[in-house]
Amino acid sequence: MNDRTALVTGANKGIGKHIARLLAAEGLTVYVGSRDPGLGQRAVEEIGEGARLLVLDVTDPDGIARAAAQVDRLDVLVNNAGISPTLAPPADTSVEEFRRTYETNVFGVVAVTNAFLPALRRSPHPRIVNISSGTASLTWSTNPNPQFTPGSGAAAAYRSSKAALNALTVLYAQTLAEHGFKVNALAPGIRATDLNPLATAAGNDPAEAAQAATRLALLPDDAPTAGFFSWDGTPVPW
Repeated sequence: MNDRTALVTGANKGIGKHIARLLAAEGLTVYVGSRDPGLGQRAVEEIGEGARLLVLDVTDPDGIARAAAQVDRLDVLVNNAGISPTLAPPADTSVEEFRRTYETNVFGVVAVTNAFLPALRRSPHPRIVNISSGTASLTWSTNPNPQFTPGSGAAAAYRSSKAALNALTVLYAQTLAEHGFKVNALAPGIRATDLNPLATAAGNDPAEAAQAATRLALLPDDAPTAGFFSWDGTPVPW
């Protein structure tokens, strides 16, 4: 163990749980952010040494404040919690579905990041990793790319929310650079998680994406910030 600490939101399952496990294996004390206390505690027990439960619903302002009050210093924040409630194109997606998606994927990231900034500022090497999506890349969405077939407007709420998250990644990185922060986004690729039916059917290991997130969480001081990277380490165009 060392004195570094990390918070991973949505860490009771999927990619987030693997990220928490890998960071704990690196010797960090890892707060396992979980909306459900029971599922979170189960994840903590499975991860083992270094894992700590932090009950955290990224859409609950009061709950976020209570969680932030429990963390004095934070070295790593991984904004992993995300939802994809519909795979429909924009014309077939209700405004309410857009709102629900943005509430978690965009507003939740802002709320959590801002609440934990005081703790992150106490770190000598603060790192923020935002779990985005290659499908959020406007360049990839309109051109050939290594992750998916372009030209479809499907999953509009999810993809546009992650595009907004990409913009926030750049803006936070620019704002916080003078304080030593490294803020980057990760395109994890489609993984076998319960994010949506497509992900559930995928055979790709979520642990592979978690390894990439862990690398971004532990970047050295001379590493890039305001970047968007694929799970294999290659840059993704915005």
